Amino acid sequence: MNTRSKSNASRSVADQPAMRAFAAYGVPCLAAAGAVALWAGIKVVFGVSDYLLPSPLAVLHAFTEQPSLYLSATAETALCAALGFAIAAAGGIALASALSIFRVIERGIYPLTLLFQMVPLIAIAPLLVIWFGYGRPSIIACATIVSIFPVIANTLAGLRGRDAGLEELFTILGAGRLTTWWKLALPSSVPSILTGLRIAAGLATIGTIAGEFIGSDQKPLGVLITSNLRSSQTAAVFASVLLAACVGFALFGSVSLLGRVVLSRWLRGR
Repeated sequence: MNTRSKSNASRSVADQPAMRAFAAYGVPCLAAAGAVALWAGIKVVFGVSDYLLPSPLAVLHAFTEQPSLYLSATAETALCAALGFAIAAAGGIALASALSIFRVIERGIYPLTLLFQMVPLIAIAPLLVIWFGYGRPSIIACATIVSIFPVIANTLAGLRGRDAGLEELFTILGAGRLTTWWKLALPSSVPSILTGLRIAAGLATIGTIAGEFIGSDQKPLGVLITSNLRSSQTAAVFASVLLAACVGFALFGSVSLLGRVVLSRWLRGR
């Protein structure tokens, strides 16, 4: 009995990495394959016209007709989304830190940051084109404006949620505001900051595509979507939208991967 129990235990331990790998990679792949199969099934069963819903093979064919065009457009969109996200991440953390340190200005500045969420981006995008001109600057500004507020809100919530007992200890030891922020508030707010960054990663792609609809002087994915839509090339529109989704998934996955590394070190340090 002991030998059997040991062998079963060793098998279960050996199976754990395989199960984790399947859960991390196999399940999403199966879900994606199921979505494509459902898409193709709806197309065949209901006889939907190609104008309304092209088949997965038609979308793939549209991509393979001009792969260099789609890949260069994807690279341009990914670059603007990544730059907008980086500016939003750095600016949001810095602004939230300043608001947490100087509570006097928080009441005046923080409500203004709500404008980033309340004002529709499509309404201010033309102004960004006037201020920054056509091209990358205005598109990056769109991505930054859309994605900065979640970083500010989550970082500020994390900074405010620090341990009151430790804060009192820092006060007794004579630590200043900056020291308390650097050694207590900022480390304790890491999970909240990462949550805000994950939200901002998805929004940065949305802001980039919206900015490309109006202010692009090249051919990124947003321009391909609008131009193919005007010419009624639905399969090409689907291909551009799917590539834009891949950009969002890649940015979100990169932030999530970074978050796992940072959180593991954060948990070990507590």
